Amino acid sequence: MECMHIEDLDDPRLDPYLRLTNHQLRNALEPENGILICESAIAIEVALKEGIEPLSLLIEEGQLAGESHLLSIWPEGAPVLVVPNRMAEKVTGYRMNRGILAAMRRPIPPSAEELISRLCSEKERVRLAVLEGLVDVSNVGALFRSAAALDVDGLIVSPDCADPLSRRAVRVSMGTIFQVPWAKAEGVWPDTLFALLDSRGFSSISLALTADALPISDPCLKEPAREALFFGSEGYGLSEAVLGRTRHAIIPMSHGVDSLNVAASSAVAFWELCAKQPA
Repeated sequence: MECMHIEDLDDPRLDPYLRLTNHQLRNALEPENGILICESAIAIEVALKEGIEPLSLLIEEGQLAGESHLLSIWPEGAPVLVVPNRMAEKVTGYRMNRGILAAMRRPIPPSAEELISRLCSEKERVRLAVLEGLVDVSNVGALFRSAAALDVDGLIVSPDCADPLSRRAVRVSMGTIFQVPWAKAEGVWPDTLFALLDSRGFSSISLALTADALPISDPCLKEPAREALFFGSEGYGLSEAVLGRTRHAIIPMSHGVDSLNVAASSAVAFWELCAKQPA
């Protein structure tokens, strides 16, 4: 494999890492040409395994020896760009502890209708997570990782949710964003989604601090064959439009703690309602 050593920050091959904004990377006008930046060898390996098209690999010179496995599976024809250690922080905008990034073709997710239809045709028991208005990309990434670990079949994000394919979300997810199918909700939020869920026989549950909320361990919450679990924004929780159309569940807590971070609460909910428990 040929490595291309770069000494000049103005080299156009560094554009995806250095000069393109998040909006330009997403390429809303031509989504088929969108790019994502994948950080860490683990996330890059998962992306390659899941068929994400590689465009280039950026690696610090000092990391070459330690990333021999990734380099051995990196496809021929996709350039490996090697930068001096002293230059990497200027390229990435922060200290690159793992010393490796990849520019990859941004996959186009299915529509919510396509995703739900496919899951319902493949499985008798379906568990969806729905994210409304999450703004912290780290929370989105962590939620995807929990979803992958705890048998969530798919995720749907609201139109105002943080981008699951942003660099930090991909890194925090350890690449699981490429393993759990997801879709972005379309149409009028949340009416269009509820119409779709209702048509497919889903029971919808909100994690919410309300007086009528059932404990997350209540057996009745596990009964539906098809279930959608709604999680709200870090600051305001779920909207009244969602709360008014769902049952409510709560995680009982001690010591006066009334709530958990959405990444933590979703993991608890996934374990209780989605994970395949031993017989």
